[in-house]
Amino acid sequence: MGGVTSSVAAKFAFFPPSPPSYKVVTDELTGLLLLSPFPHRENVEIVKLPTRRGTEVVGIYVRHPMATSTVLYSHGNAADLGQMYELFIELSIHLKVNLMGYDYSGYGQSTGKASEHNTYADIEAVYKCLEDTFGSKQEDVILYGQSVGSGPTLDLASRLPQLRAVVLHSPILSGLRVMYAVKKTYWFDIYKNIDKIPFVDCPVLIIHGTSDEVVDWSHGKQLWELCKDKYEPLWVKGGNHCDLEHYPEYIKHLKKFITTVERLPCPRMSSDQSESVRGDAVPPRKSMDRRVKPRQSTERREREKPPKSQSKKSSSKLKISFDHLDRSRRSVDCHDKTRKSVDQIERGRKSVDRLDRVRSE
Repeated sequence: MGGVTSSVAAKFAFFPPSPPSYKVVTDELTGLLLLSPFPHRENVEIVKLPTRRGTEVVGIYVRHPMATSTVLYSHGNAADLGQMYELFIELSIHLKVNLMGYDYSGYGQSTGKASEHNTYADIEAVYKCLEDTFGSKQEDVILYGQSVGSGPTLDLASRLPQLRAVVLHSPILSGLRVMYAVKKTYWFDIYKNIDKIPFVDCPVLIIHGTSDEVVDWSHGKQLWELCKDKYEPLWVKGGNHCDLEHYPEYIKHLKKFITTVERLPCPRMSSDQSESVRGDAVPPRKSMDRRVKPRQSTERREREKPPKSQSKKSSSKLKISFDHLDRSRRSVDCHDKTRKSVDQIERGRKSVDRLDRVRSE
């Protein structure tokens, strides 16, 4: 059954850039790994990390001399580290954080094939590297998930009780819900964020554009309703799926959030939690995907007006240089390919409706 889930996921969720936008080379003098064609930076380290599913993922670690927090960034679809490189550098500088980014299996120069469960193993390997190699503590880590990256982000966040915070950027309720307004979770659905976010104990910031044409704004709003520890969301008026970094309120609100959570006292770990985390960087996986519990009706159409955007558009442009994103990340979460895949699986979806009728009888 898991294999069927992965095959369905691959049809409409994963579109690695082809060819990759970068190469990993070894410096002949130092033996260090470098990301070509980018020049070497003293504060940037490239790593290759084995995962528990037998793949090897490429990661990039950006140090900031004044950082007290580390952001683990899971990027969106149809992007790789080469396309995200300059953004990672700029975010580290302006947010004053260490930042770890990585490519999913099958993306960039990471080996293997993209699948839902491979991304879970990928982010676990990267998180373990943060603890073992770079000395990060769970209570100082902020998980950041963009679009499809919200899947592995929430899966890991739901199993780490001492996280500092979570940021969800244009997140999805689940893979199937991007295309269909289903009212329950099916076994073949992927990235069941709607079922996992109630298990996240730390502050959660959700950022979503009100004009998102790929992942509807309602996804972000419903996830925000389900958060245990809600932080004031940022609904970017007029923002689409791949351009939120261009809005001045994006970096302003994100910086305010990080400053706020850094001032909060670290949550205390219970003795049971301490025992489960001490032996391994990531607690043993619970079958979160198979858990079916009654859920409040959050998928109804909202009768109340959505929270207002926190800041008005400024006439002045954001000073961070995001120009490279226009050409390099234009294809992120490309909905054209996603729409084509709808035709491929629509026949299977119709059978679900028939199955529901049979069961009801």
